[in-house]
Amino acid sequence: MNAVPDAILTLAANVRLAIFDVDGVLTNGQLLLGPQGEELKQFHVRDGHGLVMLRESGVTLAVITGRKSPVVAARMAELGIHFVYQGQRDKLQAFDALLAELKLSPAEVCYVGDDLPDLPVMKRVALSVAVADAHWAIAEAAVWRTSLPGGQGAVREVCELVMRARGTLAAQLAHYGAVA
Repeated sequence: MNAVPDAILTLAANVRLAIFDVDGVLTNGQLLLGPQGEELKQFHVRDGHGLVMLRESGVTLAVITGRKSPVVAARMAELGIHFVYQGQRDKLQAFDALLAELKLSPAEVCYVGDDLPDLPVMKRVALSVAVADAHWAIAEAAVWRTSLPGGQGAVREVCELVMRARGTLAAQLAHYGAVA
């Protein structure tokens, strides 16, 4: 992992909840529609494994997305992500409900986004992250930016950043015989 400023590591060390947008973050943002209107999405397997490791290391995971998709519901269930808010035109409503349910403050939250609907939540959390190919306004608002684009490993970068800062990355890597 590239060098990360100490200030970012300090913010990441406090993360108890990581929230991800879907289209453009967990996917590359392209919508594939079949002949009957069925929607297909492509998720990167390493991002998924990063999410599992982050969850297993004690961080609660959530997604807040503007679109509704059975594919997203299925993938999040497969990854063990229970807090899935779909069809959220106003992402702040879902964000506030989630914080109230989990009794967390914005200082304990990381949010990863790529486009303008993510901006209101990103302005509220301590650790706001933009994927490498995010809209310029999102990139400017973020306190950290991934080196990889959405759907192509950016989520794994965020997961490893948070685990590194929280001191749990080495234990997760050790499960596989890797060394941090």
